Amino acid sequence: MLYVVMLFLWLALLLYLVMGGADFGAGIIEMFTSEPNKMRTRRTMYNAIGPIWEANHMWLIIAIVILFVGFPVIYTTISTYLHIPLVIMLMGIIALGTALTFRNYDAVIDNMQKLYNKIFVYSSFITPLFLGIIAGSAVSGRIDPNADNFMDAYVYSWLNWFSVAIGLFTVALCGFLAAVYLIGETNDDAEAKRFIRKAKIMNIAAVSAGALVFGVSILENIPLINWVFGNVIGSTAVGLATLSLVLMWYLIYHGKRYVIRVLAGFQVTMILLTTTYRHYPNIVILKGGNYLSLLQDHGANKTIVALGMALLIGSLFILPALIYLVWSFQKETKRNAGDH
Repeated sequence: MLYVVMLFLWLALLLYLVMGGADFGAGIIEMFTSEPNKMRTRRTMYNAIGPIWEANHMWLIIAIVILFVGFPVIYTTISTYLHIPLVIMLMGIIALGTALTFRNYDAVIDNMQKLYNKIFVYSSFITPLFLGIIAGSAVSGRIDPNADNFMDAYVYSWLNWFSVAIGLFTVALCGFLAAVYLIGETNDDAEAKRFIRKAKIMNIAAVSAGALVFGVSILENIPLINWVFGNVIGSTAVGLATLSLVLMWYLIYHGKRYVIRVLAGFQVTMILLTTTYRHYPNIVILKGGNYLSLLQDHGANKTIVALGMALLIGSLFILPALIYLVWSFQKETKRNAGDH
């Protein structure tokens, strides 16, 4: 049952990155959209992220609950030494959701709309930035449980070039996902071409940020290259991600707007697989070479069994409801579009 819980944790993180990441990316796309096109972009984005914006946070909540209940030592370590970026990320999530709601449902259209828009785009950038920083910090070997001062314990554990580079890569990846998803959300060819250009830019940004991550990992003696290319699984995943990227752009230029979403999600899956496979289940790497492992640092066996059963049974209810939510909202959106 421990492996079932570990699988759910990995899948929850993946789904939050693939689905929630695209929501963050929508704000990133808006940030880099010219003023005359922003209103159309906002309309398209809201139709895309409206139905599952809050539902996407379910995956983050599931990941947190799994760590809290099943792996209390790991949860305590992360929430203690990385509490600053965690708080910033959570505040970004709250600010983003609040701004998205008020700018779409506020009964009064006034200058506050400008404030909501700014909060939305800035929090869309900040949230994935710190999500990536947290992920990078967990495996950077900078968390020092023996630190004897505030800066070493709670700041330098995450404020380093490797973690920041991972954060920038996450931002670019979210923007890329959003642009690809939005290509299929419009029936306007000119609008679709505009999102294709955005996808190109974000694709270049993601590749550049990825190169930065590898460069910084070499400078800071983090064995990222070995994690990625030092095993068959990692090398295969990189190859598949590259091939799917080429195929995705081929399909984009041939007008296939829906299957490309699957390919974009597949690429993110391969990226997560190749960066976690080698050191998984060592989810937190501490300073000095020590680590916290999902196989060793878990709760009581009875707790793991109960947690695994709850996840299995809960998925039978949650997944069909989520699929129906997306389907019903898209059906309503298409009906409204037909009316207009």
